[in-house]
This record gives sequence, C-alpha cells and structure tokens, in this order.
Amino acid sequence: MPWPRSLKQRGLSSSSNAVLYCRVFEWQVDVKEKQKKLVEQLTGLISSAPGPPTRKLLAKNLATLYSIGDTFTVFQTLDKCNEIIKSKDDTPAYLPTKLAAVACVGAFYEKMGRMLGSSFPDTINNLLKALKSAESQGRGEILLSLQKVLNGLGGAAASCHRDIYKNARSLLTDRSMAVRCAVAKCLLELQNEAVFMWTTELENMATLCFKALEGSNYGVRVAVAKLLGTVMATALMPKQAAVMRQNVKRATLEEVLELMATGFLRGGSGFLKSGGEMLKGGGSVSREVRVGVTQAYVVFVTTLGGQWLERNFATFLSHVLDLVSHPRATQTHVEAVYSRRCVSFMLRATLGGLLGEKAQIAAGKEICQAISKQMRAVEAVVNDISGENKAGAADVSASQHVMVCALKELGSLVQSLSATASPLIQEPSIGLLETVTSVLLHPSMAARLAAAWCLRCVAVALPYQLTPLLDRCAERINNLKSSPEAVSGYSFAMAALLGGVHQCPLGIPHSKGKLVVSIAEDLLRTAAQNSRLSLQRTQAGWLLLGALMTLGPSLVRYHLPKMLLLWRNVFPRSQKELEAEKARGDSFTWQVTLEGRAGALCAMRSFVAHCPELLTEDVIRRLMTPIECAMTMIVPAIIKVHGAHLKASAAMVRLRLYDILALLPPKTYEGSFNALLRELVAEFTLTDNSANTTTSLLRSLCHYDDSVLMGSWLQETDHKSIEDQLQPNSASGSGALEHDPSSIYLRVPVGEAIPGPLPLGVSVIDASVALFGVVFPHVSFKHRLQMLDHFAECIKQAKGVRQQAVQLNIFTAVLSALKGLAENKSTLGPEEVRKSALALVMGALDNPNPILRCAAGEALGRMAQVVGEATFIARMAQTSFDKLKSARDVVSRTGHSLALGCLHRYVGGIGSGQHLKTSVSILLALAQDGSSHEVQTWALHSLALIVDSSGPMYRGYVEPTLSLVLTLLLTVPPSHTEVHQCLGRCLGALITTVGPELQGNGATISTIRSSCLVGCAIMQDHSDSLVQAAAISCLQQLHMFAPRHVNLSSLVPCLCVHLCSSHLLLRRAAVACLRQLAQREAAEVCAYAMSLAKRAGDNLNITETGLEGVLFGMLDRETDRKLCSDIHDTLGHMLSSLAVEKLPHWLKLCKDVLAATTDVGGAVVFEVEKDEEDSEKKDEMDDDTMFTGLGEDDKSKPSVAPRWVTRVFAADCLCRIILLCENDKAHFDLAAARSAKAKNPKGDLLVLHLSDLIRMAFMAATDHSNQLRMAGLQALEDIIKKFASVPEPEFPGHVILEQYQANVGAALRPAFSPDTPSDITAKACQVCSTWIGSGVVSDLNDLRRVHNLLVSSLDKVQAGKGSSSQLYSESATTMEKLAVLKAWAEVYVVSMKIKKEADLITLVQPELPSLSRLWLAMLRDYALLTLPAEFSSQLPPDGGAFYTPETIDTARLHYRSSWAPVLHAVALWLSSTGFGADEEKEDVPSAPSKAPALPQGASVTTKTFEESVEDRMHLMLGVSIEFLCFPRPEEPIEHVMSCLQALFTLLASPCAKIHIAQDQLLAVELLNVLHRLLLTRDPPAVQLQVSAVVQETIRAAQDHLQQQRTSKEEEGEKDCQPSLGEGGDTGELVPGKSLVFAAMELLVFILVRHLPQLNTRVKESPSHVPLRPQRLPEESARLVANTVSILAELPSLCSPAASMTILPTVLFLITGVLRETAVKTADNLVPVPVSAALQGIKTIITSPLARVESMQAQWTGLVRSSLASVPDMDEVSMLTAITLFLLSASNELVGVTVLQKGCMDRFRNALNSSDPWVQARCYQLLLSVFQHSSRALSTPYIHALAPLMVEKLKAVERSRPGTAAELQAVQEGIRVLENLVGMGEEQNRKYTSLLALLVPTLISYLLDENAISSAPQVSKGLHDFALQNLMRIGPLYPAAFKTVIGAAPELKIRLESAIRANQASSRAKAAARQAQPTVQAAPTIKLKTSFF
Repeated sequence: MPWPRSLKQRGLSSSSNAVLYCRVFEWQVDVKEKQKKLVEQLTGLISSAPGPPTRKLLAKNLATLYSIGDTFTVFQTLDKCNEIIKSKDDTPAYLPTKLAAVACVGAFYEKMGRMLGSSFPDTINNLLKALKSAESQGRGEILLSLQKVLNGLGGAAASCHRDIYKNARSLLTDRSMAVRCAVAKCLLELQNEAVFMWTTELENMATLCFKALEGSNYGVRVAVAKLLGTVMATALMPKQAAVMRQNVKRATLEEVLELMATGFLRGGSGFLKSGGEMLKGGGSVSREVRVGVTQAYVVFVTTLGGQWLERNFATFLSHVLDLVSHPRATQTHVEAVYSRRCVSFMLRATLGGLLGEKAQIAAGKEICQAISKQMRAVEAVVNDISGENKAGAADVSASQHVMVCALKELGSLVQSLSATASPLIQEPSIGLLETVTSVLLHPSMAARLAAAWCLRCVAVALPYQLTPLLDRCAERINNLKSSPEAVSGYSFAMAALLGGVHQCPLGIPHSKGKLVVSIAEDLLRTAAQNSRLSLQRTQAGWLLLGALMTLGPSLVRYHLPKMLLLWRNVFPRSQKELEAEKARGDSFTWQVTLEGRAGALCAMRSFVAHCPELLTEDVIRRLMTPIECAMTMIVPAIIKVHGAHLKASAAMVRLRLYDILALLPPKTYEGSFNALLRELVAEFTLTDNSANTTTSLLRSLCHYDDSVLMGSWLQETDHKSIEDQLQPNSASGSGALEHDPSSIYLRVPVGEAIPGPLPLGVSVIDASVALFGVVFPHVSFKHRLQMLDHFAECIKQAKGVRQQAVQLNIFTAVLSALKGLAENKSTLGPEEVRKSALALVMGALDNPNPILRCAAGEALGRMAQVVGEATFIARMAQTSFDKLKSARDVVSRTGHSLALGCLHRYVGGIGSGQHLKTSVSILLALAQDGSSHEVQTWALHSLALIVDSSGPMYRGYVEPTLSLVLTLLLTVPPSHTEVHQCLGRCLGALITTVGPELQGNGATISTIRSSCLVGCAIMQDHSDSLVQAAAISCLQQLHMFAPRHVNLSSLVPCLCVHLCSSHLLLRRAAVACLRQLAQREAAEVCAYAMSLAKRAGDNLNITETGLEGVLFGMLDRETDRKLCSDIHDTLGHMLSSLAVEKLPHWLKLCKDVLAATTDVGGAVVFEVEKDEEDSEKKDEMDDDTMFTGLGEDDKSKPSVAPRWVTRVFAADCLCRIILLCENDKAHFDLAAARSAKAKNPKGDLLVLHLSDLIRMAFMAATDHSNQLRMAGLQALEDIIKKFASVPEPEFPGHVILEQYQANVGAALRPAFSPDTPSDITAKACQVCSTWIGSGVVSDLNDLRRVHNLLVSSLDKVQAGKGSSSQLYSESATTMEKLAVLKAWAEVYVVSMKIKKEADLITLVQPELPSLSRLWLAMLRDYALLTLPAEFSSQLPPDGGAFYTPETIDTARLHYRSSWAPVLHAVALWLSSTGFGADEEKEDVPSAPSKAPALPQGASVTTKTFEESVEDRMHLMLGVSIEFLCFPRPEEPIEHVMSCLQALFTLLASPCAKIHIAQDQLLAVELLNVLHRLLLTRDPPAVQLQVSAVVQETIRAAQDHLQQQRTSKEEEGEKDCQPSLGEGGDTGELVPGKSLVFAAMELLVFILVRHLPQLNTRVKESPSHVPLRPQRLPEESARLVANTVSILAELPSLCSPAASMTILPTVLFLITGVLRETAVKTADNLVPVPVSAALQGIKTIITSPLARVESMQAQWTGLVRSSLASVPDMDEVSMLTAITLFLLSASNELVGVTVLQKGCMDRFRNALNSSDPWVQARCYQLLLSVFQHSSRALSTPYIHALAPLMVEKLKAVERSRPGTAAELQAVQEGIRVLENLVGMGEEQNRKYTSLLALLVPTLISYLLDENAISSAPQVSKGLHDFALQNLMRIGPLYPAAFKTVIGAAPELKIRLESAIRANQASSRAKAAARQAQPTVQAAPTIKLKTSFF
C-alpha cells in the first residue's frame, strides 16, 4: 500500500478520532448536520483497503458517531458492510476492505447492542458463513467481531448461541495460533450467557480445550487456560441471572476437578481410546497440554476467589497432590519433575496470591496433615517386613513426589510469612517441625531433600529456630548412625540449615561450626566400618563440610588445616599410588571412592567460592595436589571393568572438578591444560555419550535483547517456572534438588524460589562449556586451531538430531571462549585460527535452527570484537552483504541480517561506521519483504541493533527508517506480533538517537516527533501485551527527551489499566514508566489517575486511595524483584513531592496498610467461629441469593490484607513523611498548627495527627513480623525526637507527648521479653534512652516503667559471656549488650546535663558502680579493636569483655556505633567522682553500697590511685584522639560532638588537667588533631566545642605553670623565675613541640575562617573588594569571642622572651577582630566578639610582663603601637578600647604627646556626635579617665575636654532633650561635672568655680510651674533630675552653694518656685519618690562585661 495514502487515511481517521474525545452534548446539535457527510467519508474509507490499525480506529469512530448522533442510517451502513462481507471476491487486494467491514460490524454491536434490534441473526449468520471460507487473518477478525457482537447483545442473542458454538469450536485446533486465541476469546464471551457450555457440553468443552493446547504457543495457552478455567468455575458456581432462566443441574466440585485432571494426566487424547491402550500407559501427555491445564487450574481457583479457596482448600490440596502421585504423571523421572513443577505452580499461584496471612496459616496446617498422612502410609510399607503389601513399593515411590510438592509449598509459605508464621510452628496440635523432620527418614532422597529445604525455610523465616534445629539434627545423626536414611536425611537438613545462615543476620553460635566439623569427621572416619552405610556416610560427611564453608572465612579459618589434611587423604599421593589403586577394588568400593572424591571436590569448590580471603598462594598450592590427582584419574577404564552404574559417580567427579577449576585462576593448573581440554571437548562434543544432551547455557550466553528471535522472553512471564519445560534444550526446566544435593546449601539463584540444579548429564556439559571459556584464552594458538578444526570435524561426522545437539554445544563453547577472550582483553590469534573460527561460524548462519543462527550471529559479533581489525571486520561484513544480495531463502537471509546487527553491536558505531550505509539500505529492503514475516522480524531486530550502537552517526538515516517503521505498523497484520515487537524496538532506538533534539520546533523535528507519537499510538492499540509494553517504553523515552509533547492525560490512565494486566512484562513497563513520570510530575500523575477512578467504574482497580493505593496493593501480589523495586521508587517519588501537601491522604494510606496487622495467634480461633456462623446463615438463605459465590462482593474488597513486607514499607514511608515535614516548623507546633488550620481548613499539619502517628508506630512495633517491629521502633524514635519539645498550649509547662506515655511503654515492653531477637532489643534500648532523655516525662514514678526495662536488660549484660542457651551468634549478643550500655550512657549524660531540674540522676545512681565498670571495659575493648591490623597480635586471645575473637569483624561494627555516648558518660563519671577517687574510699556518702570493684581482678591492690588515673586518662584520650584523627565520613556528627564533649568534661577535672599539662606533647597532639578536625567538619557546634576543649587545655597548662612558679618561689629562686614558661630565654617556639604554637595555629584558622578579612594576603590580592564590617551570625560571633579570649591567655604560658615573640601577632589579631566586628547595632548592644576583644586587650596590658625589666623597651613600643593602631570603627567600641589602654597602661607608655593628641581628638569627635548614645557612652568613659588614680594621666584630658563638656551641657537649655536617650546623655554629662566638683574639693582647689558652672546649668533645666503641666515626659524628667541634684548638692557644699545662688537672684527665684511646686505636688508621690534612693553613681547603660 503506497505510503502517502496510508498517512492520508491516518490523518483522516485521526481527525475523526477527535469525535471520541468530545463531549456528547456539544455534538448533539453539530453532529445532526454534519453526520451525513461524516458517515459518507468514513464509509468511503471502508472500501479503500485500510490497514489493520486504521480499520480498528475507523470502526470505533463510526460506532461512536452513531451512538451519539442519529441512528436511522445505521442499518444502511450495516447492510453495506454485510454486502462487502458476502462478496465473493477472494483476491488478496480486496481482503483489507472485507476485514474493515467485519471490524465495523463488531464495533456497531459492541457500542449499540440491543438498539440494533432484530437485525442480529442475519449479521451473525453472515459472519459465520464468511468464517467457513475465510483465510486465517479473516477468521481471526471475524471471531473477534463475533465476540463483540455477543458482548453487545448479552442474553438477547440466545437463539444464535448454538450456531456460534458449533462453528467456533472446530477452530480451536486451527493451525494458526492467532485464530486459536481469537476462538478462545469468543467462546469466553459466549459462556457468559450460553448455559449449555457449562452444563451439557462441559465434557466436550474440556476435551476441545485440551486439544487446542496441543502444539500451542504461550498466547494460546493463556487464552485457552482462561477459557477452560472460567467455564469450569462457572459450572461449579453458575452466574445468578443464567441460573434463574433455566433450571440447571450444577456440577459438583469432584466432577469438575476430575475433568481437569483428565487433561493433566491424559492430555487431549480424549476418553475414547480403547481401554487396553490406557492400561498400558501408552504415550505420555503432551507437555503443552499439561502446562496449559496447570494455568487453567489457577484461573479456575482465581475466578472462584480467595474465600472459596479458604473453604475448600483441603479438597483442592488433596486433588492436586493426587495428580502428582498418579503413575501417568510420573512415567519417567523428568516427567515426574515436570508434573511436580506444575503442581507446585498451582499451589504457589493460588495459595500465595489469593489467601491472606491468616488463611495461609490455616492452609499450612492442612499441608502438614497431608504430609503426615502420607508419611504414615510410607512407614507402614517400610515396616512391613513380611512383604504382604506388594503394591506398597509403588506407593512409596509415588509418595516421594507428593512429599516434594507439599514440602516445597510449605517451605515457600513459611518463608513468605516470615515471622508471622510463628503460630504455625509453635502450635503443638499442628506439630509442623515434627512432621517435617519425620520426612527426613523417607526412603526416597527427593523427599528427604525437600524436607531439609523446608526446614531451611523455617529457619530463615524464624531465625530463633535455627540453632535448636541444628542441635536436634546433630543429636539425631549421632543417635541414628546406623540408619542410612537417617544419616542421609539429617545431614541434608544440617547442610540446608547451614546454607540458610547467611539470610539470618543474627547468625548462629560459633561453637556450631566445631560441632559440624566433628560430626563430619566422625562420619568420614567411620564410613569404611560398615559397607551398608559407607556410601551415605561419605556423602553426608562431605556435604556437611561443604555447607560449613558457606559460613565464611571468619569461621572456616579455624578449621582450615584440618580440611586441607582431609582433602589430601582422599586422593592418592602419587602417580604410583594411582596406578596401584586401579588394580584393586570392586564396583562397590569404587562407587564409594568416587562419591568420596566428588564430595571432597565439592567441599573444595564451596571453600573457594565462599572464602576467597583465605586463598593464599600456599593454600592454593596445597589444594592443587588433590585437584591435579583428580585430573589425571582415568575413569573410563574403571567403568569398563566394573560396570556402567559407575557412570553417574564418575560424571559427578568430573562435574565437581570442572566447577572448582572454573573458580581458580587458570595459571595454577596450566601444566594440565592439554589433558583437561581433551576431556572438556570430549564432554560437550558428546564423544563418549550416546544421548544427544544439549547444554542449557546457550540462552544466557546470547544477548538478552535477542530473546524476541529465540522466544526466550517466555522467561519473563508469571508462568516462567512451568513454561521452562517447553524450551527446546535438554531437560529444560526440570531442575530438582535431587540432581545435586550440594545445591541445598548454596545461595538460591536470583529470581528462583528454590534451587533447581539440572540433571547430571546436562550439568556436566554446562560445567565443561563454562570451564572451556575460562581456559581457552590461556591456551596456545596452535591448540586453539586444533580444537576449532576438531569442532568442524565433529559437526561433519554427526547426523540429524545428533548433529543439532553437537552443534549447539560447540557453539555455546565457542561463545563462552570468545566471551572469555573479550573479558581477558586477549586476541583470537593469527590468520589461520581466525579462518577456522570464521568458517565454523559462517556455516551456522545458514542453519535451519533459529537458536543456532542466533548463536552464530552472536559469535560473529564477538569475534569482530576480539580481533578488532578493520580489514577482518570489513571481510565479515562483505560476506554477509553478498549473501543477502543473492540469497532468496528465509534461513540465510535471517542469519546474515542478524550477523550485520551483531557486528555493529560489538564493534560499535565508530568501528563499523563505513559499513553503515550498506547495512541500513539492505536491512530496510529486507524489512519490507511482506512474503516472510520471519525475515522482517530478523531484519528489523538487526536494524534496531544498528540504530542502538551507531548513536549520533545514524542521524542521517532517521527519516527513511522512521517512515518504514510507520508503514509497517500500518500494514503488517496484528497476528505477527514478533514483527510489531521489533518495530517497537526500532522506534525506541530511533527516539534515543534523535534524543534531546525532539524538543525542537523545526519542521523536520516536528514531523519526526509526530511520527513517533503516531507509531506509539498504533502500538498502544495493539492486542499483544509485549507490543503495548514496547509502546510504553517508547513513550517513556519520548517523555525523557520532550516531556511537553507527551500527553499525560491519556498516558497515565492507560498505564493504570495496565497495572492489572496479566502480563508481567506489561506491568513492568507500566510501572517503570510511572516511576519516571512520578520523578518529575507526581502531582499530575496522581490527578489523572484519580480522574480515571471517577470515569471508569467497571473493570478498574482505582478507588479513592488513588494510584498510590493501587501500588500499595500491587506490593502484596507481585513477587518480581525489579517490579517491586520500581513500585517502591514510584511511591517514594510521589511521597517526596506530595506527602506534605496531602498529609491526611498519605497518613491514611499508611494507616490503612498498617492497621491490617493480622493478630495471628489469638484471633485465629475467633475467626473460625465467625466463619461457621456465616456458613450456617448461608444455608438458611433463600434460593435467589444462594448463587452469589461469584458475585460482586469478592471483587469490591481488596483481595487480601496487606502482607508484612508491604506493612514494613508503609512504616518506612511514615518515617519519611515525618522527615519531609521537617522543613516547616509549624508541623511541630500545636498552637501554630491550630491557628493555621482555623485560617485554612484545607491545609493540614503533622502535629494534628500525632495520635495517629503514635498509633501506627505502636501497631508496627508490637507486630509479629520482626522487620515490622524494627520499622515501628524506628518510627517511634523519630516521633519522640521530633515532638519531644512541643508544648501543650492548654496546659502550660507540659508537652503534648506526655499523654502518650502509656503507649510508648506498651510498645517497648514486648521488645524486652526474653525471646525477642537481639537486633530488636538493641533498637528498643535506643528508643528507651531517647524517651527518658527527651524530658517528656518528668515524674519519676512514670519514668520507672521504661526505666525498669533498661534495668532488666542491664542484668542480662552482667551475666557475662557464655550464657547457657544461646540462639544467635556471639556478635548478636555483643550488639545487644552494647546497645544496653549505650542507652544507659545516653540517659546518664542527659541526667548530668539537667542535674539541677530533674531527679533523673536518682534513677541512674544505684546502677553507676556496675555501669562505670562495664563502660570502662567496653572502651578498653573498643580501643583494642581499633588497632591497625599489624598489631592484631596484641589482641587478647580469648576476646574482650563483650566480644569473642571469632566474631571480631562483626563486633567491630557494633562497637563503632555505640562507643561515643559511652565515652561521654565515662568522662562525666570520672570528672564527677574525681577519677573514681570515691571508689577508693568506701565511705563515700553518694554510693555507700559500692565496693571497689575494678575490672582487673587480682591486680586491684597493686595499682596506686595515680596509676589508675593515668591508665584511664590514656584510655580516654587514646580513644578520642584515634577517632578525631580520622572520623569516617559516614560517622554521624553526634559521635564527633560526644567525643568533644567527653574531652571537655574530662579536662574540666583537676586530675586530668594535671595529667595533660605534665605531658606537653600529648596536649600538642590533641590540639593538632582538633585543628585537623576543624578542617574537615564544618558545623558551628563542632567548632564551638573544639574551642571549649582548647580553652580547657590552655587552662590546664596555665595552672601547671602557676604551680611551678609558686613551688620555685618557695624554694627562694626568685631571680630565675622569668625563664619559666614556653620559649625559655631565647623566646623560640618549636612547631610540633610547642603548645602555644599549636594553639595559635588552630585559633588563627578559626578566626580567618569566620573573618577572612583578617588575612592580609586577602587584602593584598587584586580581586579583593574591601568589605564593610558586618554583624556575624550568632554562633560565629560566640566562636570568635571564645577564640579571642583564648588568644589573650596565650602570652601567660610563655616565658617573657617568647611572649614578646607572639604578642605582636596576638594584638594584631585582636585589634583586627575589633575592626571587623565592631558594628553599630540598632539596639546598641555590644557584639560578643567586641567585648571579648576588649577584655583580651585588658588581660594583655595588665599582664605581669610589664614589670619585667629586660623587656621594657619592647613592651613600651608594643603597647604604644597597639594604641596607635586602634582602628577606626564604631565610635563607642573605639573609645572603649582607648579608655582601656589609658586605664590599664602606665602614663609613661601612653602619655606620649602624639598618642595623647590622637586620643583627645577622638573623644572630642564623640562629644560632638549627633548620636546621644555615643555622647552618653563618651561621658561615661571620660568619667573613668578623669577619675584615674594617676593625676599625670588624667589632668591633660580634664583640661582639654571639660570646657567642651560644659558648653554642650549649657546648650541644653535651648534645645531640651526630646528622647530618653538624649535625656540620658545629659544626665551622664552632669554626673561627670559633679564628679569634677568632688575632685576639686579633694584637692582644695577653687571648686566653687566649677560649682558656679554646675548650679546655673542645673537651674536652667528647671521648668516654671505653668509650663510643667504641659511639658512632654522627657522634659519633665530633666526638670525632676535637675531639681533632685540641686537638692542634693546644696547640703553637700553649703557655703559655695550659697555664694553661687546669691550671685544671681533670678536663679534663686527659679529654684524656690520649683521647690514649692514640688512640695505642693501630692504627698503620696513625694513619699514614693523618697522611697526610691537616688544613687548617682550607677550609670544606666551597662556593658555586658565590666572591663574597669
């Protein structure tokens, strides 16, 4: 069909597609006029031969048009369609028109149904007629149309049902698979109404379905199984409506199951074969039928629903177990395994998916009963010695398969229930463990292994069972040594349990390893004693040792020497011994020997795989001795002599040998390459093997993307475990434990539920192929050539089926070798090797087997990769080009087109660029070859590979490729799904190639983009799930590059529909796409999903919980790991972006999931009773409502309550929600939240949901599931931390958490019960300490509840090591004990912090004696464990106080997480008890009961107190410094803080001070480490804490120096005193040894970090912009202040000479800090750093250095220059600094004229300042200068500045103060004047002159009595102040006062009137005023620190 025409159609039809999306009512008018024209256009399109997607859309649009417009022309259109369908034109050209007509008919009826009235019989007959003569595409389309007709008409079409049934059923066995699928869908629709199908025709239906399954593909199996299962379910529980119409006989459950069983056991052969044939058991069932019927069983049960299964589980179970015990199901071993797989699948899919946790426990009971019933029967036969029961033997062999299925399901059940399964294990009436262990004695190995596996599942689910089970098995093995079954069964069980240990984080006690070794040794030693047991004992012994290896190096290390010895002894020591042994022995001893050697090799392999750390060169050398011997052991000769039954044992030896060699480095055995390769090649070329066994590895060695060609995508379905049986390679999918018992202890492969090793024949070939790939790269070129030629020869020799098998194996080996070469980066070899390899590969490209062609293509690509030469690649490409141009057969065209794709894939775009054009043109041509869909598929697949690998180089070919892809999408029939899948791959690759360009708006890009979107739309509409999945991933790519152009409103609902698809790959694609969308646009995604919930009520699963609810629900059903992890991510993204806005919604989601916590145990009984009542009620109901079993009630409820895994995820979500709310403080403030809620009722805040949060955490923390308990405790801890300080607005002084203390206590209590696992108890201790330390509960009695839990666990800790009943490993005990100590430490730290307010300390006090001892012991352990590896010899041989040497590696981790709080607690304890001095004296009142119990035991008496102080000091400092030196990045910042606080606390105690001061290097090291810490850790809190530690260190040094000085003085050595201190007489400070230097380094670093401007280099750099001084943030300000004050202390540590070395720097820094931080603030507060700097200046200037004669000159210069450099900054600070200098230093220093002048100028400027605050401050400072004791200093200032002051104060009369600040300035000024008067009086000068200035000024401030009432407040204040002062001055200087007053009468009058007015004012006021004493000397502005 020409391209433009199809696009035109596409355009036309998509324009009419708009109809779909328009609202009905808008069209009602519009359509009436336009309808005729539209109908004409659309019907015209019918006859224009539209392609498949176009006809679908056309039919949909026409039907929609009629359903919303007028219907009167619909019959004309129908007639027209019927005419076309009746037409006799059978030409292929007319076919599309016919199909379009058929599609239209279907769409009309589906849309309008009964509205089309009585026309349907004609239509149906017409379609049925056409059906008879149609070809396959037509048949499929007609059947789908019929399905739609039936759907639209419902029960109305009853008259035609029989006809349709008759015509359709014969097509169920059509040769076209697409038609079979269509028939199945049609019949499925029919059975809704056609009662006869599930009554009279039921048996025929079953037979038809069985026949349809023969030779079917996966699609048919799914469709037919759905049909069969649904019909059977309907027969059992008919739909109500149909039953009411006709009186039908319902089938019984037995009949229905019997029918299904026929298919399972006899296949589609029918029931009519002669009886004789049946009896002979002739012919086995076709596997496709069995697999199909298995799926049908699952559909049957799923349709009936979970409740039905719950009620009928016993019947169902016994039925499916009977299937597998039927002789027809188990004719050969492989068939038996397949049948078992099918039955297991049925059980897992129904029981695992449909039942909730309670019902699963009940089902577990049933399974147990079934097992014990079988076992009783077996025991009866086994014990029946007389042999009366002849048939018994057959029963026993059949029973093994029943056992395997039942035990496997029981194991899976328990494992999926995890800890919720405990009632199942604990309830004695069930006796699960007894039942399962009894099967360990079953005569059949398969059953014993299954029982062992089941025990492993129990142990993994309930780890507390692990150790007891191991003990029980060990005991039984020892007791029943003489029974071969017991030895075998119990050793299987022990091996399985040991293999499960790695899944139990708490492990097993170390001693169990010794136990296993001793049992194994014993078995191997006694094997030879009793021939009846030798085989079992040998196997058992080696199996146990192999399992032991899985416990890892820490345990195996202890047993390695013994193991090496055992291995050496199994094999002959020399060639001579080897020869000698061949001559000896009979077939039995050889069998035992071979088994022993295989076992030994298997244990070695396990050792190499699980303990790589122990593989030193020496160990490998010792291992090679037995291995080399095994390589040279020639087995065939023995088999010839002793019979073929040794073949299996010999094969086992080879398998083990290949396995271990593949793990060892090939260099170790290169000497044996020749012999080894001969053996390997013989193995996979089947030289000595008559069976045509093929390897199973080919799939995995081919590329995953090629699965579409090989059909291996089947592995990605929900039915993988049974579909595997149908794969072409040998024994595919027949994995079973009995094929290789060692797999019972190995890790289970990812994605498998239970290990399934393939049969030995296949495994050996697999192992040889894998080893060949490892060895090949290390072999010489000569040998490579020989082997390749030999391969060609082998293929030539073999014929037919054998040739295929040999070829498959050889190709897998070659691929394996090429892969090995590529991984080793080595080349293939010279020309002849390449030639040989190329010939081999090219030959296979034309092989009819598609799998071989795939392999050959892959090999070609890998060869190109390994050779890597352009000429070689060109030659390969050219060969394929030529072949493709000439060849006409499908085989070679497909093979060579794949070869091109693989070449590009492995060489990449650059290497194959020159062939790109040719490759693309050839493949584009092949892809259009409509005659063969296979060629199209392969060509398109290769094209996709080329697009993928070429990247941007492909950009030029995008348009033609895209146009081809669209053309094919529009024309290729939908039944060719592979072509469509490959088109999807191509489209995806093209989108990636264009990439971000897709966002553009150019014409070409827009065309490309719309083509991509159209392509996606066509694929979305395809019926095949994989094509839909491809469409989704293309849209996902598009969304990544051009998000604006992907329409989410249509995509999201489509994805939501796919979430409940039955196809795993489609669900995966949908979730993966949602995950990407949710990352960017979570809100939109959720909104569109919700709109879907409102729109489509019928088949959809979205309810008011929205998409999130659906995803949570999926977590319960899905088992696929990738899918679940994507769901977790999607929910995570949604949560991150939406949880805070939609808080109530998300909390409700989590709450609903968590509230489903099943109370297994108590509640089960109650449930059962309720059910019984229900069933009785059901019997009494009337008939109308009786048949609602299939009714709607099941569908509406979610199928099962959320399982524990989902609940754990919900609890984690809860923690994440709390974390997300952190950014907004309102979430944690009740008062604010309430007011916000009142303003905006829609908004919601977390604190309002506190009770829900607590409730959820409580539910989780008290659940059965251990993982959920952990998550719940974590949530509880988060809640406590976040809400602890939130006040309760209604009860001031209380917090809101107080009301929940009962809940918290109740949630914690169960975690301390004796049977709780250690990790939960450890977590609970953490929560306890958080709760106690949070300060929520202040009442001691309330606290006691939680406190007692900690006390009880402390007793556990004191019990010491080696307590009797140990369930878990020693490291688990370590974890628990350390958690307890850590919790106590945290509580103690808090209690010491709030000592003043709370009585918490009284709770800790009684425990302190024992706690302090344990804490110190723990720190000692930790200190030893942190030693580097080279000191490991110093570790105590029997471990520490809390760890054992065996578990040292895991113990380290536990210590690492808990040492910090303990260190802090010990520091507090040491400093509060004076380093445990109280321990020495027993009569200490604080702890009278305490005995001096030091952990050293006997040495207590010998250690003096000083020594113990020193020990403890070294321990504490050692631990701290070691940690602070290099804190790991992942260490929490709390640890760093704890450590620093501990150091600070420690150094605060006098003992510690002395210690650190005496050892100066220690102090220097400490400071250096702290400096380094500052470089790496930023938070201000850390830096503040560091500065505090530094301060303490400096203080310690100061105290020490002071002590030295005083002691020297006492000795009378006055003269030499100055040289004390650092730096001696030279004044040199040595870096690395000098404390002062280290401190300076650190302090300067802090200052420059916070005030970079201090660094002169910064200023000098050209890019520097001078910053204005700014206000530092509060924490920085405190830090700078601390730093400055420490700096000022440093000179006092130095000798005079040294202090002169550092003083310039110190003063420079201090004045710098002043300059940078003195900022004028609005509130006039002095910044902290400024006051610290001023204090520092004072400290320095007043230091004793001033008195040292030798330094006088330097000192003078220093002080002068400092004063001169007091910077220009905020005036107040500057003046304060100047004043400080003036007051602190002597006049000789600062009385120099220059300085004096500068200082006076600055004071003068301040007095003239416009800011009253500056004036006031200036007056205050001047006052202190004027009052200075040294007159020489003060007089010049008085002379210079007093006159100015008086002027200023005089001027006040004219401008009275307007603000309080101004008033204050005046008051301060007056005070200075008064003081001057006072000073004048002292010196008997003429103070009258001063008084003459003061009194008039004061009087001038008085107001006259008229003005006083109206004057402003401030003015009045001035008046009062002046009056008071006058009243006070008068009496002080009576004579002078009189003189002054007398001199000016107007003054007197003013004064008197003021006094009168004052007296006249109310007495009360006067009294009040007198009561206030007026103290003039207290200035009202105070500095924070008083400097003077």
